[in-house]
Amino acid sequence: MNTHAFTFCGAELAALGSGALWWAGERTLIVSDLHMGKSERTARRGGTQLPPYETQETLSRLDADIEATRPDQVICLGDSFDDAAAADALTEDEVLWLMRLQAGRGWVWIEGNHDPGPVGLGGQHLAELEAGPLVFRHIATPAGRAEISGHYHPKATLSARGRGITRPCFLIDGARLILPAYGAYTGGLRCTDPALATLMQPGALAILTGPTPRAIPMPR
Repeated sequence: MNTHAFTFCGAELAALGSGALWWAGERTLIVSDLHMGKSERTARRGGTQLPPYETQETLSRLDADIEATRPDQVICLGDSFDDAAAADALTEDEVLWLMRLQAGRGWVWIEGNHDPGPVGLGGQHLAELEAGPLVFRHIATPAGRAEISGHYHPKATLSARGRGITRPCFLIDGARLILPAYGAYTGGLRCTDPALATLMQPGALAILTGPTPRAIPMPR
C-alpha cells in the first residue's frame, strides 16, 4: 500500500493513494465526500442519466482500504450520501455491504451539507468529533485549529516535461487538513480557486492521490 506519511498537529498520519487518510496510532481510517447515490439523485431530479454504478465502485474502494488497514474505527467526514433520500435508495446488496464493513468496528458519520440528517445505517451520527489532538468536521473553519475536514473536493495539477497531471489532493497547513473527495462520481475544485487559496496558509502542501501519493507546494 503506497502512502505519504506526515505529521499534523502531533498526529502521525498517512495519505493513501485512494484519497483515504490513515491514523495508525488510533487505528482509524478517515474518508470524506463519498457522495453515494449520486446517479440516483441526479435521475430523480431530472438531470443527466449517469451509469448507476458509483455506489458499488465507492464501496469497493472503501472495502479495499479497510482490508489493507484493518481499522478499529472509520470516520466519514460528511456528504457520505448525495442527499438524505439517496441513503434510503440504496439497494439491499449495498446496505448489506455497508453493514459488513461496519461489523466489529466503530463507525462515525459526520454530518455534511448534502446529508445533514442521520441515516438508519448504524454507527454514530455527529456534527463533529474531537479525538486526541484533532477535530473532525465536514467544512473547514477560518479560525479552526488541528481540524480535519472535506467538502471542497480539492484537486491540483503537477506539471512535468511540459505536461500537466491533475488529481484529487489532500491540502495541509499548520491548522487544517482537507481531504479529497473519495466518491467515484465526484468532481473537484482546483486549489488555485480563491475559496481554497485564501483559506490555506502560506506554505501549505498538496498531496496528490494516485498510485504513488506525492507532496508538492500547494499551487496558488
